[in-house]
Amino acid sequence: MRERILGRQGLTASELGYGAMGISMAYGPSDVKEGIATIRRAHELGVTFFDTAELYGQGENERIVGEALAPVRDEVVIATKFGFDFTGTRPSRFDSRPEHIREVVDNSLRNLRVDVIDVLYQHRVDPDVPIEDVAGTVKEFVDAGKVRWFGLSEAGANTIRRAHAEHPVSVLQTEYSLFERDVEALLPVVRELGIGFVAYSPLGRGFLTGQAKPGAEYDPGDFRTRDPRFQPGNYEKNLRATEQLTELAADMGASLAQLALAWVLAQGDDIVPIPGTRNAKRLEENIAAADLGLDPSALERIAEILPRGGFGARYPEGALPSWD
Repeated sequence: MRERILGRQGLTASELGYGAMGISMAYGPSDVKEGIATIRRAHELGVTFFDTAELYGQGENERIVGEALAPVRDEVVIATKFGFDFTGTRPSRFDSRPEHIREVVDNSLRNLRVDVIDVLYQHRVDPDVPIEDVAGTVKEFVDAGKVRWFGLSEAGANTIRRAHAEHPVSVLQTEYSLFERDVEALLPVVRELGIGFVAYSPLGRGFLTGQAKPGAEYDPGDFRTRDPRFQPGNYEKNLRATEQLTELAADMGASLAQLALAWVLAQGDDIVPIPGTRNAKRLEENIAAADLGLDPSALERIAEILPRGGFGARYPEGALPSWD
């Protein structure tokens, strides 16, 4: 698989990365052994960029990723995130206080079985902690050789600029797919500053795989039971759009998921999508999207089907990240 350059600080990654969240949370029951096997298969197929976070099972996802990648540690880039308070049974608030970041980094290094974290993201902007303090704390770890690159997730233009002025930001991670286009307003800013972009949920939380069901039909622990795009009214509109996209993909000898991933890749060579799956065959299908080129006529047809993205917000009311 070809590599892409993310930012101006030396970070490179495979065209498609792997998002590990679903192994531990959000998409119903999962099997750890299956998750480890899928991560290792991703590496065999050329994936070098793997994404996890302390939030995903309070360290459990990091431990799974660490175990899976231990045999090939020097061949991959591992990204993790900090930014939540876990004093209760669930993360109750943001917490990017410098002392908390230091605690999380120590835990993540141990969970991942590594001496250095390749990419350390602030998972969500903490309104109670100046971003300069956050960036300065990450800089301490970069200077100490415990972190290589600094990233932000779901941050707005002002926050990105302030953080970058304190310590270079290598990459911004935010949801981006055929269904979710809001982040396009930020792409000029990150490109001006020389920051790469990582697209999470590039398959619309599974809607762009052709396997979507109404939200009520998922396991009670599945995020899609609450995702507005899977609810009555929005679901039917999104389904009609994916049916048209599936027909277009079939004309190209591809699947809907491959078309969706190829579209994200076509938005710039500084963008790396990180689809997640626990199924090896689905993984192989996703990775093949890197070889699917979209000509102008295909891009035009996609724009006709979904001119502004999907129907429904990407998070339930009250949970949508705010950008400053």
